[in-house]
Amino acid sequence: VVSDINKDGKQEVVFGSFLQEAHKRNIRVIFDVAINHSSDQHPWFLNSQKIEENEFSDYYIWRDSPDEYLEARLLFKGIEDSNWEKLGDRYYFHRFFSFQPDLNYRNPDVLLSMSQNLLYWQSVGVDGFRADAIPYLWKEDGTSCENLDLTHVIVKFFRAILDFVQPGTLLLAEACQKPKEVVKYMGNNDECHAAYHFPLMPMIFKSIAQGNSEPIKHILSSSVTPLLRNDNQWFSFLRVHDELSLELVYVSEEDRKYIYDNYCHKPEWDFRVGEGISARLSELMNRDVSKIALSYSIMLTLLGTPVVYYGDEFGKLNDENYYNEQIKLTGKDDTRFFVRGRIDWEKLELDLKDSEGFHSQVYSIISSMLNIRKEYMAFGRGDLDFTDVVDLSGKNLPEILSYTRTYDNEKILVVNNLSSEEQVIVNPLEDNNLALLNMNGFTMDDDSMVLKPKGFAWFLVV
Repeated sequence: VVSDINKDGKQEVVFGSFLQEAHKRNIRVIFDVAINHSSDQHPWFLNSQKIEENEFSDYYIWRDSPDEYLEARLLFKGIEDSNWEKLGDRYYFHRFFSFQPDLNYRNPDVLLSMSQNLLYWQSVGVDGFRADAIPYLWKEDGTSCENLDLTHVIVKFFRAILDFVQPGTLLLAEACQKPKEVVKYMGNNDECHAAYHFPLMPMIFKSIAQGNSEPIKHILSSSVTPLLRNDNQWFSFLRVHDELSLELVYVSEEDRKYIYDNYCHKPEWDFRVGEGISARLSELMNRDVSKIALSYSIMLTLLGTPVVYYGDEFGKLNDENYYNEQIKLTGKDDTRFFVRGRIDWEKLELDLKDSEGFHSQVYSIISSMLNIRKEYMAFGRGDLDFTDVVDLSGKNLPEILSYTRTYDNEKILVVNNLSSEEQVIVNPLEDNNLALLNMNGFTMDDDSMVLKPKGFAWFLVV
C-alpha cells in the first residue's frame, strides 16, 4: 500500500484531504494496520520467494518441511487446514489465511521496516493505529506462539518510536485473549494505550438470552477484569465488527455452545466451526428493535470506549450478494462476508424517511443514545458500580442489570431489563433525585419503575 501510494501521488493527496476534513470536524482517524502478516501479493513476499538470496529472503518464515510451531492453534478452523502452506518446494507459516503470510520478527529488518510503515502513516496525519493480531507477533517452537515475552518487546519498540515522533498517537491492541492477558499489552504506559475487551461482548449476548445479569457482572468483576491505569482504556463492541466471536481462548465450551445455539439462526452463518457467528447485530437479534436497543444501552453505558460498526447504526442486514461475490473473488468460504458489503445510499435515504420502518426506528434510537452519551464524561471515564434491584415485595431481580457510572461531580444510573417480561422495580437510588436522560419501554411513578420487556432507562443523579 505504501509503495503504491508513493508511486501515485494522487492517492496520497486524496487520503491527506480526507484526514484534513476529518480533523476540521474534530474527528480523529485510527488506521487499521496488519503488523503480524502481509498479503501474499506484497512486494516483500514476492521477493522472498525468489531462489536467489535478497534482502527480503528472511522477511517471512520459510521451511523445507512443516515441522515447527505445531502447537500453535489453527485460528481459521474450517477454512484453513494448516498453519503451513506449500509454495514450490518450500513451506511458509501463516496464522490466518494462506494468502496472509506471517512476518518474521526474528529478522530485525522486519521490525525496522514495519516501524517505517507506521511512521509513514503517522506523517500523513493518521491519529492512531489499531494493531491487528498483536498476540501472535513472536513465535517460538514448542509454544502456543501467543503472548510470548518478546512480543511485548516489539510493541514497546513501536510505542517508543511513535511517541518520539508524535506523542499521543494512539495504539489500540486487538488481542483476542482473556482480560488478565490483554492488560499486559498496555504495559507500564509503554505499550498500547487501549485494548478491545473481547470477553465482555459474548457475555452481553449471553445475559440477554438468559435474561440474567450475572454473566456481565462476573466478566467485569475485579477478579476477571483488572482495573486499568487512568491513562489506559477498554474499547467495547457488539461483535468483533464482522462476527460474534466465540473463541475458546476466552469463552468456555459451555458458553460457546449456549450463545451459538441461541444466536446462529441459520447454519450458513457459522464461522470457524462454531467459534464465531457471521451475522449483523440486527440479524442476531431477529430484527427486534427492542433487543437491538437494549444491547446498545448496555454497550454504550458499561466500561470502555464504544465501537459502532458501519451500518449497525441503522440496522444493516446481512449481504448475501456480497458474500457470494467475495467467495468467487477470494476462493475462500469466509462467512464474514455476509457482514460486510456495500450500502445503497439512495435506498437508505428512503428507508430513513419512513418513521415506522425498521431502519428508521433503529437509527432514531441509536443516534439519540450516542448524542446523549457524548454529553457526559461519566459514561466514558466513570467508575462502574453494580446496584442490587428488588421488586415491590423485596425480591432480588437478577433480570435487571443496574449500575452507576461516577466521574467527578457526575453520576449516572442505568437500569436494563434483560428479560422478556415486564418488571416492576423499586428505585435503586430512592434517596436521590433522578433526571431521565434516555429510555425505551419505561415508565415511573413516585414509588416504582416499570420496565417493559427489554426496556431500559438512563438517569442523571441530581
